[in-house]
This record gives sequence, C-alpha cells and structure tokens, in this order.
Amino acid sequence: MNPQTTHRQLTDTVLMVKPIAFRYNEQTAVNNLYQHNPSQLSNLTAQDKARNEFEGLIINLRHAGIHVIVVEDNRQTDTPDSVFPNNWISFHDDGTVVLYPMWAPNRRLERRQEILTALQENHGCLIKKVVDYSLYENEGKFLEGTGSLVLDRVHSIAYACISPRTHPELVQKFCDDFDYQPLIFHAYQELGREQHEIYHTNVMMNVGENIAVICADTIKDERERETVLHTLAKTGKEIVFLSEEQNNHFAGNMLQLAPLLSPLEGEPRGVLVMSAQAYHSLTYEQIRQIEEKTTIVYSPLDTIETYGGGSARCMMAEVFLPRCKRPSY
Repeated sequence: MNPQTTHRQLTDTVLMVKPIAFRYNEQTAVNNLYQHNPSQLSNLTAQDKARNEFEGLIINLRHAGIHVIVVEDNRQTDTPDSVFPNNWISFHDDGTVVLYPMWAPNRRLERRQEILTALQENHGCLIKKVVDYSLYENEGKFLEGTGSLVLDRVHSIAYACISPRTHPELVQKFCDDFDYQPLIFHAYQELGREQHEIYHTNVMMNVGENIAVICADTIKDERERETVLHTLAKTGKEIVFLSEEQNNHFAGNMLQLAPLLSPLEGEPRGVLVMSAQAYHSLTYEQIRQIEEKTTIVYSPLDTIETYGGGSARCMMAEVFLPRCKRPSY
C-alpha cells in the first residue's frame, strides 16, 4: 500500500502536562480496568510519586533528543488525569488542533484555551484552525483523541476499537473531516472469566513509522483481527506481537518519536518510548525485533500506571504544528 499523503508519522515534539493533583479517578475507573487503587498511598504521596515519574520521563525524552513542551495543570480544577493530554487534544501538520469529547465529566475540565495560547505565544507554534468535537458530550457520544484513534498519518488510516469512550459515529466523522480511512474493530480485556471492552485503542496497539506493536489476541473476532494485521503488514510495518499478559503490563502503550538530532548512518531511526514495566515484560526476541527498527527509551511509571490506568503513550500529545521553536538541551 503506497502512502496517500505527504504527512509525517513521527514528530520530534510532544506536549506534556505536569500533574498537580494526580490520584485514582473514580469516574474513569468505571470502564478503565487497567486502573487499580491498592489504597497503599495517600493522595498526596501518589501525587508526589507521579510527579517524580513525570520528571524522570521528561529527562529521558530530552536525553533522547525529543523536544518536550511542559505546561502545568490548573490548580483551580479537579483534574486527576491531566497527565494524559493525548485524550483531549491532537495536533496536525496543517496547523489544525482538534478538541475531543471526553467520557468522564472531570476529564472535560482538562481542555484549556490557555494551553493553545501558550503554544502560540511561548513556543511559536502556528495554529490555523481549531476543530471542536466536544459538543458531542451533550449527545452522550465520545472520542478520546489519540487514545481512541491510533493514527497511521502517512497512509491516512485510523485504527479504533469501539468502547464507551470511542463512538463509531465519531470515528467516521473524524475520518470524513480529515480524509482518513477508518479501521474499526472490537478488543477485549479479560477480567476473571468475563470479557470487557478495552477502553482505549492505544492500550493494545501502536503504529510507528516502520513498526507496529499489537496485542492481536485482544481482537476476538477472527475477521477483524485478520483485517487489522493485513493492513499493518500491507503498510510496511514490522509487527511485534504481544501476549495479553504483556498488554496488562502496558506493553501496548508505546509511542515512536523522531529525535531532533538525525541518527548516525546505520542507526535505526526514531525512538520507541515505553514504561519500565512494559519494557521488562518483553522477551529478548521482542526487544531484538524492536531494536532492529528503532531505539528503545523507557522510564519507570509505576504509580501513574497503577492509579491512572495509562502509561507512557498516554502522557504525550504529539505536536505536528508548523513553526514550533525547538531548543537544544
């Protein structure tokens, strides 16, 4: 399958939101079964640990040559999941910003105009247009950004597993508005003897420039699974298959980025960012398979994963906007 656009799959710039009141969010726990509340930490201790993990990831990203734009959470709102900005906003290389409808009411407070203003005024980013889907919250329809949509930007394909947070009508609307082809399927997480819809697509798969990491076993319908895998292979991705146990350790929640500094001749392009838990769940063969295509960057995110139910990919909103200033570190 030949590329349909001239868009880049990888960016060198991400937006991250520094948490102020991170804690277990009872609202999102209704359908995010990756969240756990062991009650071992006070909210203040959980926040301190999450803040340290956040800072550690930033250090590792910058060391790898990634430009990280950091903004503070808003102290005036109850936004325990603000550390996961990729769910409410996405940035596109034509200067478009998209705002998304969020399932949990307290996550809707994460959408902040001042973040867009800061990107323009402090970081030189060019924003030409804002597309706002948030009004669909009034209809009980949700689409949580690049959590719901795993985008192959080069081939204009939007992978999406249906859940309470990913409405098929809104997947289609996004695809119509941005000239993408939807690839809709169903994925399930096993809890006890029951199967539950996986709340976000980016928990069970990711698509990079030359590699895709996926827990195909979560797609129970054979025809849907074959369609997804055929499409990944047809678009030239090296496919790394995860077990469901590895997926429960957030190994599906990775993101490939392009460092500011060009790789040396013969080195793999890009870095694949993941948590330490995800990395240590991988086999030697999987690590070898990944490192043939890209460089692995990982960081401990245990508190954020346990209490927040999200991992490294969820913490980074890719910035493809034109003209963003890129400092050297």
